[in-house]
Amino acid sequence: MSQLADTALSVLDLAPIREGGSAGETFDNCVTLARHAERLGYTRYWLAEHHNIAGIASAATSVLIGHVAGHTSTIRVGSGGIMLPNHPPLVIAEQFGTLETLYPGRIDLGLGRAPGSDGATMRAMRRSAHAGVDDFPAQLEELTRYLGDETPDQQVKAVPGQGTKVPLWLLGSSGYSAQLAARLGLPFAFAAQFAPGYLYEALRLYRDNFRPSSVLSKPYAMVGLPVIAAESDAMARYLATTAQQKFLNLIRGRPT
Repeated sequence: MSQLADTALSVLDLAPIREGGSAGETFDNCVTLARHAERLGYTRYWLAEHHNIAGIASAATSVLIGHVAGHTSTIRVGSGGIMLPNHPPLVIAEQFGTLETLYPGRIDLGLGRAPGSDGATMRAMRRSAHAGVDDFPAQLEELTRYLGDETPDQQVKAVPGQGTKVPLWLLGSSGYSAQLAARLGLPFAFAAQFAPGYLYEALRLYRDNFRPSSVLSKPYAMVGLPVIAAESDAMARYLATTAQQKFLNLIRGRPT
């Protein structure tokens, strides 16, 4: 228990739309949750990028991050994560450079490779089916360049964004991002809500292969876990059926 008391806690919010509710109500709920987490001393409040899912309202992730950051004062706000292959790195650098300029020292940029959508939505976003498979490290390097200090021969710049050095996190539910984060000396967040059985192996890969960088001198990892809080065990079990039903609907191909 003493170790848990010393552990930094954060919130990952999918911005769910309640049955019979609206996206507007969801955005109000996001602000309420972020403010509550801030009062409790939580470290971060992150939002995830998803598209074409009827029950999730966080598609315009950077816009919603700005909304939440504007209604809080101390908690770090960021993405868990932005799916980088869905976007040109320059655009993400401009968006998060703008957020960092508006809310200095409070913005995180967590990055993933998955589309956050189905095949039809990928095509609507003009994303290649192979995006992120082989080119993710190159995309990450390009993004880092746009957020870093300007170089003398640099023709394309992120304005704003250049020089903001928004903290980057690599997200994943496999060994790929764990090893890439280790090689680049970046912080790593493992999505144990998707692959709980691989958690310890991913953390081992990250820690064993970590190379110190200008960002980190030693490994720094975060773990995503699903948590249900309620006034009783019975109510918690009832609330948990919402998440269970969402995954069942996704498996069955039904609207969520």
